[in-house]
Amino acid sequence: MPIENSLGFPVLSTLIFLPVVGAAIILLISRKQESLIKSVALLTSIAAFLLSIPLFTDFDKSTHLMQFVEKRQWIPSWNIMYSLGVDGISVLFVLLSTLVTILCVLISWNAVKTKMKEFYISLLILEGAMIGVFCSLDFFLFYIFWEAMLIPMYLLIGVWGGPNRVYAAIKFFLYTLVGSVLMLVGIIVLYFYGGRTFDILQLATRNYPYELQFWLFWAFFAAFAVKVPMFPMHTWLPDAHTEAPTAGSVVLAAVLIKMGAYGFLRFSIPLFPEAARAMTVPMMVLSVIAIIYGAIVCLAQTDLKRLIAYSSVSHMGFVTLGIFAMNVQGLEGGILQMLNHGVVTGALFLSVGVIYERTHSREISDYGGVATVLPIYAAFFMVFTLASIGLPGLNGFVGEFLIILGGFTASKWAGAFAATGIIIGAAYMLWLYQRVFFLQTNQKVAGLHDMNMREIITLVPMIVLVFWIGIYPNTFLSFMHPSVQHLLERVYSGGQGATYAGQIAGLIK
Repeated sequence: MPIENSLGFPVLSTLIFLPVVGAAIILLISRKQESLIKSVALLTSIAAFLLSIPLFTDFDKSTHLMQFVEKRQWIPSWNIMYSLGVDGISVLFVLLSTLVTILCVLISWNAVKTKMKEFYISLLILEGAMIGVFCSLDFFLFYIFWEAMLIPMYLLIGVWGGPNRVYAAIKFFLYTLVGSVLMLVGIIVLYFYGGRTFDILQLATRNYPYELQFWLFWAFFAAFAVKVPMFPMHTWLPDAHTEAPTAGSVVLAAVLIKMGAYGFLRFSIPLFPEAARAMTVPMMVLSVIAIIYGAIVCLAQTDLKRLIAYSSVSHMGFVTLGIFAMNVQGLEGGILQMLNHGVVTGALFLSVGVIYERTHSREISDYGGVATVLPIYAAFFMVFTLASIGLPGLNGFVGEFLIILGGFTASKWAGAFAATGIIIGAAYMLWLYQRVFFLQTNQKVAGLHDMNMREIITLVPMIVLVFWIGIYPNTFLSFMHPSVQHLLERVYSGGQGATYAGQIAGLIK
């Protein structure tokens, strides 16, 4: 049974709707009061983050059960419940969502010049929808939040983006919508086959015929693979990242694309375990292709944001490889790498926003010698670069190591090919750093001022997480252990299930 909320108030509902209330307050403020609008947005995001801290500190890491559960009747005629809860996987991404929103407000402080009021309303509504996705325990509620994210993200790209923003926004919307419609069909089929309920926890205990599992797996795959994005459904991501404003790129990289991998963990694998086992080989092949393809394409990029966008395709390939390795090392490495990628790639986009605000150029050729002119900025970017390539002692190393270990356990070929992606990743990131920060100082960067206190404060939390996860990853891995063990027991239940569960328990200890 799920664990009831022990905090004395509906913390998850408050986390979801607090940003919406903040957006409503901003709606009532005159657009001429720009300082007040920004202050309300910042205070709302800080309040949401502080409210999410008890989820971290009061979480019981000894169980896989859902915690801080809220459950109420919503639409009795369809057996729809307003049901929320978090486990050792989703709680980490609720925290990441609340932290990233604060940083997006700070980095946009002077960057957004037009329609500021609407910008912060969209950002706060997006935060509430993201938290709702990670907390929903009812499919109907989950789907509402899943679709609700589309509108503010579409606006962030289409209104405040670059020259090709409308094309990028429509492409993002259409790709995501088509996948979501197929998932909706799968949800409706589950509703009737699962006893006319949308309860995710109940549906995950049922055993469905393999043929049904097969088709439903692909229906859900359509939505989650687009969101990851997996090869070859990745083409919307570079356009969206390139044209989005800095805050949009950060939210997209840090949180939104994690929802595809989260969907595999929360729905595809536990609901359709036989189909997931059968699809392991094609999923791993697609993951390895994404790792190598994304890394090679990065070598050809001339645009800062586009390079980081394609690096996301490669890094998320590692995540899906770990997930579909179907072993404890791969799954925990994949989940940790989702968190790592959110931190590092989000930080890289924040860093690009810092320099773009000064030069209004994303072309790598317009830079050179930045380390001489902006030494503090160069130091921050260096840490994130080294974390991105997986330097031991920084967060990127731990996740990639576990994924490669899990990949080798599942398939030596998959592990070997995936490892080449790390080498290519080091090549494109170090080459990028050389071209931007070293060589001859470009006249376009001469005379620029270094990072101010607001920008430093924005990047410091990411630096802390880079070293924290890199030096002591067990703080975060300990949340995952029971949930990962339970997931694998579900996947391998029957036949070798008992033996495998014992092996998992031994590995965790």
